Amino acid sequence: MASAITTLAADAPTLSAANTGFMLICSALVMLMTPGLAFFYGGMVRVKSSLNMLMMSFISLGIVTILWVLYGFSLAFGTDSGSLIGWSSDYVGLSGIGITELWDGYTIPVYVFAVFQLMFAVITPALISGALADRVKFSAWALFSALWVTVVYFPVAHWVWGAGGWLFELGVIDFAGGTAVHINAGAAALGVILVIGKRVGFKRDPMRPHSLPLVMLGAGLLWFGWFGFNAGSWLGNDDGVGAVMFVNTQVATAAAMLAWLAYEKLRHGSFTTLGAASGAVAGLVAITPSGGAVSPLGAIAVGAIAGVLCAMAVGLKYKFGYDDSLDVVGVHLVGGIVGSLLVGFFATGGVQSDVAGLFYGGGPEQLGKQAIGVFSVLAYSLVASAILAFLLDKTIGMRVTEDVEVSGIDQVEHAETAYDFSGAGGGASSRGTANPAPAATKKVDA
Repeated sequence: MASAITTLAADAPTLSAANTGFMLICSALVMLMTPGLAFFYGGMVRVKSSLNMLMMSFISLGIVTILWVLYGFSLAFGTDSGSLIGWSSDYVGLSGIGITELWDGYTIPVYVFAVFQLMFAVITPALISGALADRVKFSAWALFSALWVTVVYFPVAHWVWGAGGWLFELGVIDFAGGTAVHINAGAAALGVILVIGKRVGFKRDPMRPHSLPLVMLGAGLLWFGWFGFNAGSWLGNDDGVGAVMFVNTQVATAAAMLAWLAYEKLRHGSFTTLGAASGAVAGLVAITPSGGAVSPLGAIAVGAIAGVLCAMAVGLKYKFGYDDSLDVVGVHLVGGIVGSLLVGFFATGGVQSDVAGLFYGGGPEQLGKQAIGVFSVLAYSLVASAILAFLLDKTIGMRVTEDVEVSGIDQVEHAETAYDFSGAGGGASSRGTANPAPAATKKVDA
């Protein structure tokens, strides 16, 4: 008996300074993705809405962080209850966790795991905001975000990643958030926009991005931060799986960008900057669930397929009449579905697990599991998000007035504008002529 106890003690994980440091860096990288998303979305809207778009992402860093500490981590990763939700009193307020207490089965502290997962929780509702550009009250958005992470994100995170969660136990493969993050956010976006309706002038007025350099800056920050998002999700560097995920993240993103641009050239005759940025994000989304299961060649296939399908999907809003302002449905929902389902085809059985897809000698079982994960999260998030939006719309109101939307949401909701033109033509201004800002702003908005 004594020898058995000694063996168990020797085999028990001990805190790894290397893995702990690596995961703290990855957590910081994922945190950077939310400001990166703010720039990406902020550049895609018209100038009169750019600050509001930045704030809709940035506020998530405040709201979700506090809720995660108070009860979110407990709901998502606490002791399982009925395979649907977790709860551990020690995780409430993060008050019962020892500073060197390890996350079960790993060599990193619970605190490190908690802060890494926090950054996933922060960016997920921020992703939704891109579909709602130009027309939502900031106070209503803040309340929606708080309710949504509580009712939708925390439970779904438990289903997918929590010990005992029903999709986790089923064997659904989601390395870093294809279902829990991207399908979840994309379906939520669709649910909300079906409730709140279209922007004034949808399909009639030009609604071009006001700053493509901001879009490219945001896309670059997202691409950079996504290495922490994906490679960090293995929670350590001991067996090389995280390294494969890092490589696959780069490879799939490159393939998706090229595929989107090729489709765009064939379909519309041009290689656009917005297409390059959107294609890169589509590749990042698609490889998120699948990158730990496929080879680099498989990652090329995943990225290329996602790039083309997402490029095709962004036009569906005009065909079906839903106003997805910044293509959250077309990129995140469709990209998440594509990446999650392709696990069932391209999984090699030699990276994160021994599960093989159809193209590597496996049967249809894993594809079936992936489909269950995809469509269960999609349905729950779509319905729950629509209900939340409906209740808020009927109580406090979700939308700004038409006059505010037309004149510009930034000035009314935030008492600021993104660009101060008062210094333009300073010589004329100093002679007492009219401030050129309104005319300049009007010209940019158009």
